[in-house]
Amino acid sequence: MASEVLVAEGIRKQYFRAGRQSGRTFDAVAPASLGLQAGELVVCMGRSGSGKSTLLNMLAGLLAPTEGKVLLDGQDLYALDDASLSRLRNQSIGVVPQGQTALHSLTVLQNVTLPSGLYGGGVDVEDRALDLLGQMEIADLADSYPAELSGGELRRMAIARSMIMRPRVLFADEPTSDLDDETTRLVLGMLREVADGGQTVFVVTHEPEAKAYASRVLRMDAGKLEGC
Repeated sequence: MASEVLVAEGIRKQYFRAGRQSGRTFDAVAPASLGLQAGELVVCMGRSGSGKSTLLNMLAGLLAPTEGKVLLDGQDLYALDDASLSRLRNQSIGVVPQGQTALHSLTVLQNVTLPSGLYGGGVDVEDRALDLLGQMEIADLADSYPAELSGGELRRMAIARSMIMRPRVLFADEPTSDLDDETTRLVLGMLREVADGGQTVFVVTHEPEAKAYASRVLRMDAGKLEGC
C-alpha cells in the first residue's frame, strides 16, 4: 500500500454569521478526516458553495482550521510559525488556484520560475521550467506574455508553475472551469500524469468528466465530506 503523504485529522472550519438580532456560527467544513497517498489523484466533487475550496485551502496550508490537524509527512502544518509554514508550502505544496493568477508583466517562463525566487530553486530551474512547459505542450510560448495566451494555455502554465519546486502534493481548485471539452480533457490528463509520476494530486471540481481520471472520488455536500 502506498504511504500517506498528507493526513487531515478532524479538520473543521467554522465562521460567524451575523443576524438581525443575534449571530451564530456555521460549519463551512464539518469535522472531516482523510489521508492522501503518493501516486493518487483524489477528486472532490460538489456543488458551488459546498465547502470544496475551503477544504482544499485548509489541506494546502493556506487557511487555518478552526479545529483539527493537517500533517504533511508527519509535520503539523498549523503548528508552524508563519515563516516556517511559508517555506514548507513553497518547497512541498503546489497550488493551481481558481481563475487566472499570472503576472502579466512577466513572460510565461518567468511566471513558471517565480516560486523559485523565494528560497532558491537550484541552478537548473530554467531548464526544469522549459521541460515542464514542454510536458504541458506550450514550450513554444515560453517567451510570450499571459495576455497572448488562451484560457487553457494559462491553466497549463499555472500547472507548470505549481510543479516547479517538485512539490509532494499538488492541489488544483476548479482547474477546468470555463474550458472547452477538448482542453478540459487535456488538463485532466496532465494532472493524471502528475499522479502517475508519483506525486499526490487533490482536485476540487464540479466537472463530471474528472471522475474518469480519479483514483478516488470524494463528495462535499453542505460542508460534509463523504467517501473518505
